[in-house]
Amino acid sequence: MQNPPLDPDVNDAAPTDSILTPYDQEHAVTYMRLLDADAEGADWREVAEIVLRIDPKRQPERAHRAYETHLARAKWMAKHGYRHLLRSGWPSSN
Repeated sequence: MQNPPLDPDVNDAAPTDSILTPYDQEHAVTYMRLLDADAEGADWREVAEIVLRIDPKRQPERAHRAYETHLARAKWMAKHGYRHLLRSGWPSSN
């Protein structure tokens, strides 16, 4: 598996599957950034704008939904999904 892009576009909502998805693999760095921001107590609006690149002033509902679902998925990845990433060889040594 190749390393994921550092700043991929995000969907309006993150996956909720109980297995690792290609979207999860592509957004692994995004999930880590979300977990870091959450641990620092960052305001969700700032995180949505900087990490997810969704303007919370122009699209407040979309920004909040994307933030909430991606943060929930990031927490799932931290507890369960990371095992799938490691088994697939992420990060690659390329």
